[in-house]
Amino acid sequence: MGGVTSSMAAKFAFFPPNPPSYKFVTDEATGLLLLDPFPHRENVDVLKLPTRRGTEIVAVYVRYPMATSTLLYSHGNAADIGQMYELFVELSIHLRVNIMGYDYSGYGQSLGKPSEHNTYADIEAAYKCLEENYGAKQEDIILYGQSVGSGPTLDLAARLPRLRAVVLHSPILSGLRVMYPVKRSYWFDIYKNIDKIPLVKCPVLVIHGTCDEVVDCSHGKQLWELCQEKYEPLWLKGGNHCNLELYPEYLRHLKKFILTVEKSPSRRFNSRRSTDRIEHSRRSTDCFEAPRKSTDRRDKPRKSVDRPEKLKTSEYKFNNIDKLDKFKISFDQIERSRRSVEYHEKSRRSIDLQLEKARKSVDWLDRIRAG
Repeated sequence: MGGVTSSMAAKFAFFPPNPPSYKFVTDEATGLLLLDPFPHRENVDVLKLPTRRGTEIVAVYVRYPMATSTLLYSHGNAADIGQMYELFVELSIHLRVNIMGYDYSGYGQSLGKPSEHNTYADIEAAYKCLEENYGAKQEDIILYGQSVGSGPTLDLAARLPRLRAVVLHSPILSGLRVMYPVKRSYWFDIYKNIDKIPLVKCPVLVIHGTCDEVVDCSHGKQLWELCQEKYEPLWLKGGNHCNLELYPEYLRHLKKFILTVEKSPSRRFNSRRSTDRIEHSRRSTDCFEAPRKSTDRRDKPRKSVDRPEKLKTSEYKFNNIDKLDKFKISFDQIERSRRSVEYHEKSRRSIDLQLEKARKSVDWLDRIRAG
């Protein structure tokens, strides 16, 4: 019986687009790997990565000038990196980060067959590429898992103690819990995120739509409760499983989170409000507006998990970004300014004293500007 249930769970878990949304080609003139039909971009690399399980997966790396963080994005079901490509480019621009996205084994033009353990090997291959090919350090990497992608994301995050952060987008408690309201973990279940989330040592942001009919919002709620280092969650009113990127609040909140975790660990949480704010978020009107049904129970036939809606590229332009954003000064710019002042003025004792006081001041940012 257990074997049958495990087989059923595996079949429900994976829906690779058929046919894939892109073709994998090599440019004859340059020898570069390209995704057809997308035009070549100078800041985008297309890669083939070998995995420890003997398969070869396709990945894309989007480079942002002077980025201090790299997002390793594990997409949801019924999607491949061809469908995610424009979103990756837009997120890189607006969040000012490098992004690596990859296709699981059996998805897109990646070889092999989709399985739970293959996805673990797939994300490890992408992470290894970031370290070895792009010089990314563990403490500079943010793991981003969408729906089923929360499985490989949390499996890796639980084994990396110095990660910068984790983002869980419409995450699942486990594969079996999406279909049945079970109260314990069984050996044949897949993606046991509920058991792995307490092992994650870095800040975790959870984003979930309150009207998600594929993965109930209670999954995100419970995972957030189990986090060691909670960050203010985002419960999007009316959001479903496939449209959260279209909400202006999505990008604003995600950007705020990244700016927070990019600060040095010693000051990272000084700029955040007290834990009272986090406690208040549990009672926020953005949470559940009506008593929810029994945990994780589905009343309707289950849809193909994570099937993306056909959205125009223009919908990813995020035109509703807060206009004040353009006036923000990045932490890197402040650090460069401080080092410049210290270098050119280090012989002046009075300036050194002012800088020393400014570092200790609560209003550190304003005093650096004044200096």
